[in-house]
Order: sequence, then structure tokens, then C-alpha cells
Amino acid sequence: MKEPVTKKVDKISLSKFYADHRAILELELVSNPLSMGRSILMPAINRPGLALSGFFSHYAHERIQVFGSGEMAYLSTLQDPERSERLRRICAKDVPCLIFTNKVDVPRDVIRIADECSVPVFRSTLPTMDLVNRATIILNDNFATSTTLHGCMVDVRGVGVLITGPSGIGKSEVSLGLVERGASLVADDMVVIRNVSGHLIASAPELSSSFIEIRGIGIINVTHIFGKRAFRRSKPLDLVIKLDNGEMSSTERLGLERQTIPILGVDVECMTLPVAPGRDMSRLVEVAALGRHLREDGHDMAREFSSRLRREIEARNPNTPSADA
Repeated sequence: MKEPVTKKVDKISLSKFYADHRAILELELVSNPLSMGRSILMPAINRPGLALSGFFSHYAHERIQVFGSGEMAYLSTLQDPERSERLRRICAKDVPCLIFTNKVDVPRDVIRIADECSVPVFRSTLPTMDLVNRATIILNDNFATSTTLHGCMVDVRGVGVLITGPSGIGKSEVSLGLVERGASLVADDMVVIRNVSGHLIASAPELSSSFIEIRGIGIINVTHIFGKRAFRRSKPLDLVIKLDNGEMSSTERLGLERQTIPILGVDVECMTLPVAPGRDMSRLVEVAALGRHLREDGHDMAREFSSRLRREIEARNPNTPSADA
């Protein structure tokens, strides 16, 4: 697999963020909509309690500013002109927006000052921590470094398997066979991989979501044929399987050596499966996925067999030095 092109996200549009996530964050715009041209520059949330108290040395102005019950209580103790001065400094520079939680009535002077500084103000019905938690997950996902790989991604009994290999080797057919066995298709042909806080998450481009191309048949929608369980929008990547039409004799037979490949800075377990006439590749991929699942639970079948073989050799040849010596 050649080194994929990596896409990094430096900022996201506030208007798109609002359009995409207003429902889950229960947001309502309460200020001038003409201020929606700003960008979010950091995948994090800030609660400006220290800034309200006048301490701006470490003010995280690149972040969304969230006003909860504590900030509102402190704000109510401030009198003009100190109150206006603090609010203007909070709205200065490149602050993306202000969000007031708990469905509070946003003070009119806050909206007025924010409008003067062209900073959008939102109100959410969510409790503060619920909004912060949801927004943090969304931002981490939106800012995630991503790449697109050629292959098929399938959820095989809870194991996220990326099937790769040269064009025409049968990746889609193997994936279709797995779906028939109860697996769920994530993506066919083009797989989008995102590094979300050190975890690789795979999905399909929106255009090809739930579709798979089978040579000789054409494009099919797996949900129409196998039902909704046959498709998943995203899945963590656990295992990469390379389909190879090389010599079977060159393949590692015992499975003791674990190979990995780096994807977006994360090492992912990888194995090569030779393709040959008569081999049920879908079944082999399923067994490989189940083996990966067992290893996660502490059961390494290859090493168990190796240990058993070593004990048998030692029992037959008592004078043979132990491998553990």
C-alpha cells in the first residue's frame, strides 16, 4: 500500500458547523445572522470565567466560548463600564462565537456588544456539560486528519477490516460474501480514514454510501438486498488484509509474526492472504477477523500451538534446553 495523501483541517466554517450540528447541540441563533462568516480555529471549548474576572493572559480566544451557570452568575455581579469592557475583550480578535447554555435569556447588552464585534451569539437548551461534551466530540471529528484509501471496509462481527489489493483481485466480491454471512459494509472502493484522537475511523464518501460495485452485475445497494443491518456509516479500523495473487509458498504459515502498517501515524495490524482458485476468501477473512478478536481477549492461537509444540519436544527430549532458559 503506497503512502496515502493526508488531509489536514486547519479551520471549519461556523455557518457549516451550525447547519450540520444545530439539532444535536440544540442551538438557536439570537444575534445578527450577518456575523456568521467566522471560522472555528481550534477543536476545543473554552469557558471564559477567568476572562470575565479580568485575567486575559491565557485567554483561549480561538475557541468557542461557552457561558454556563457560573459565568452567568459572575456576569450579573459586574457593573458598567467594567462589564462592557470585559465583554468587549472577550469578543475581540478571532473568537468564533458565544454559546449560552441552559436556555437562559441572553442579556441584551451581550447581544449588542457581540453584534458590534460581529461575533455570533447562540443559545442552547442543553445543560452546560452536555453541550461541552457533545461539542468536543463533534469538533474532534471535524478537525480530524484524514486520508482516502482504495479498498473495501467491512464490520466483521465487531472487527473493522480494511480489505486492500490490486484492482480486479476481488475485494468487492469478498466483501459481498462477508455481508451475506452477517457482516456490515462500511465502504466500497474508496474508504475515508480519519484519525480521531488517536483512533482510526473509517467511512464511505457520501456519494457511494451503502453502495457496492460487483463486476458483471453493476452497482447494488446492500441495504435494499440484505436490509439495514448490512450497512454501517462508520467503524473503527482494527485490521488490514491485503489480498495477494502471489505464491502461496511465500506466505508466513504459523501466524506467529504480526505485521503492522502505519496509517495516519497509527500502527494497524496487517496480514496478507493469497488468492487462489478454490479458496473461500470471504470465509478466510472472517476467520482472520475472529482471530484478531480472540487476540484482543488474550487468546493467541498460533502462540498457544507453538507453546504446546515446544512442551511436546521438551517432553520427548528432556535434555533439550528450554526456550525460556
